Amino acid sequence: MSTGNLQLLSDTLAKAKSEDRAALVAYLPAGFPTVDGAIEAVKAVIESGADVVEIGLPHSDPVLDGAIIQTADDIALRGGVKIADVIRTVREAHEATGAPVLVMTYWNPIDRYGVERFTAELAAAGGAGCILPDLPVQESALWREHAEKHGLATVFVVAPSSKDARLATITAAGSGFVYAASLMGVTGTRESVGNQAQDLVRRTRATTELPVCVGLGVSNAVQAKEVAGFADGVIVGSAFVKLLLDAPDLPAGLDAVRVLAGELAEGVRRS
Repeated sequence: MSTGNLQLLSDTLAKAKSEDRAALVAYLPAGFPTVDGAIEAVKAVIESGADVVEIGLPHSDPVLDGAIIQTADDIALRGGVKIADVIRTVREAHEATGAPVLVMTYWNPIDRYGVERFTAELAAAGGAGCILPDLPVQESALWREHAEKHGLATVFVVAPSSKDARLATITAAGSGFVYAASLMGVTGTRESVGNQAQDLVRRTRATTELPVCVGLGVSNAVQAKEVAGFADGVIVGSAFVKLLLDAPDLPAGLDAVRVLAGELAEGVRRS
């Protein structure tokens, strides 16, 4: 039976910590701008400094993703992206770079595809696990059983609204790392959002030994540095996707992605 790369993920996050820095986690959707283009983009961010990559499984009804990622997902879905393409993206990105590659997906596509089939194929492709933003912990036993069997991480999302007891329940069920979502709303100042994220990380750490990575609307090196000051990992998605959306062609998009990844990789080094 194939074993996924949960251990590689854990080792990669531990290595960043040993270097006194936060890990840089990049998000890119599969199939955007094309399946091959997405694979090139994932390789580009890793080669330019990302430690870990999340591959988005495009979904018609995303509840967590903002307009930029929704636009990219629409392009991927119109292009006919399938779960097989997502698995291929994971395989080729991991084989080319040796980096841990996760899939970020809503529950419905996995449920329809089949949990056992999905986890077996993801592990066989060298995947490190899944981030499951809409799977309630209390309904996750089947997923976790198969993920554990195949050596895959189960990454749950916590939010500033999560109460302490709820945080403990979520982190006890998860593996790999905890995804702390502190969404950048239009209200409140930049400073208060930072404080909210910092408070969430502090509360989450009180419940678990797992690394806590923050997705916070981080789009530049200054913000990456700020978040790296209190989190184990800094997650950047929309900023990369926007560069690919705005680029006149794929080569230009890849160049832009490489530059941003390099800047962010400097930003997460705390010194």
